[in-house]
Amino acid sequence: MHVRAAANNNVTREEIQEVLLQAAIYCGVPAANAAFHIAQEVFAEMDAGR
Repeated sequence: MHVRAAANNNVTREEIQEVLLQAAIYCGVPAANAAFHIAQEVFAEMDAGR
């Protein structure tokens, strides 16, 4: 939900990925990895037009 909302507000994919990278410091690498995978799924859905 948040990835799609950010994209709808003209946040670039690179900026979203940077935020997730910075979150790894606070949330931990496993949580950041999970977030990256979810973001990639959302990006794929957006590319497919869903």
